[in-house]
Amino acid sequence: MSDITLYRLQACPFCERVVRVLKDLGLDYRSRFVEPMHSERDVVKRLTGKRTVPAIVDEATGVTMSESGNIAAYLERTYGSGATSEEGAA
Repeated sequence: MSDITLYRLQACPFCERVVRVLKDLGLDYRSRFVEPMHSERDVVKRLTGKRTVPAIVDEATGVTMSESGNIAAYLERTYGSGATSEEGAA
């Protein structure tokens, strides 16, 4: 079972950017589609303090974050070819 959960919207280009990075790195993840109405994304707000998507929770490292650029950089740094075994390289 995957330690990464991605909170996303359907047809969201920022969410798809994160999906591409996850797939490129060969990482398993769970998708959780959230409410389309920004004001109703309470589950994301509880996790990240914001209602924006995409957002991830990485239980392996204890990281919770939003913003596609930050998530992509985190995934590359943590699981990409430059990661060390201490950082959780896959």
